[in-house]
Amino acid sequence: MLVIDHCRLTWPDFVADYSLKVQAGRLCAIIGPSGGGKTTLLHMIAGFEKPESGTLTFNGQDLLPLEPAKRPVSIVFQDHNLFPHLTVTQNVGLGLRPSLRLTDEETILIEETLDAVGLRGFGARRPGEMSGGQRQRVALARALVSGRPLILLDEPFSSLDPGLRRDMILLVDSMRRKRPVTILMTIHTPEDAADVADQMVFVADGKVVASDEPSRILGGSLAARIAAAVSDT
Repeated sequence: MLVIDHCRLTWPDFVADYSLKVQAGRLCAIIGPSGGGKTTLLHMIAGFEKPESGTLTFNGQDLLPLEPAKRPVSIVFQDHNLFPHLTVTQNVGLGLRPSLRLTDEETILIEETLDAVGLRGFGARRPGEMSGGQRQRVALARALVSGRPLILLDEPFSSLDPGLRRDMILLVDSMRRKRPVTILMTIHTPEDAADVADQMVFVADGKVVASDEPSRILGGSLAARIAAAVSDT
């Protein structure tokens, strides 16, 4: 379980104070207005932002003392963060070994993971030779191959067209059902994840305003506020 208890971060013009619980193995969709603190929440979990107080644990392990590279976390950004001069296999291989001195077994694992995300035979290509959706699949494969049990997706599909965005969300759902991973995903379009997410979280003004099943979040008393917030993004 991921447990965040009153983790507070302060800037001159913004204060965040997060409390949240996510059961292991869940797909948690995070929604809310732009500037409301969704990305900051993920960055704090990943270790890029340090709270001044509070606790943050995953499966009983205290994450706050750990540097980002030491945390059981992989993060996929909206811009996929691939290296254009490396092949697909090499970009994914960075999730295993930054030195890219891959063993035969690791190369086979990369090929299997690329196959799982629908990129069989793409290993020798470079990012510039691929579509936006394909590049996001490479980034997802890199997160999966790392073997880290907590994956953070920071609006990775917002630039894709609705059909491809939906396909990618279904792919994420399929992957986490096959592998023991917990996924937190920020998203601008709640309806795309309403039927696949186990949990939906509404973040605004640096706080988790609500956390429940998607049907309760989107159909409850917060529905009008959420709809207004999403329409402003």
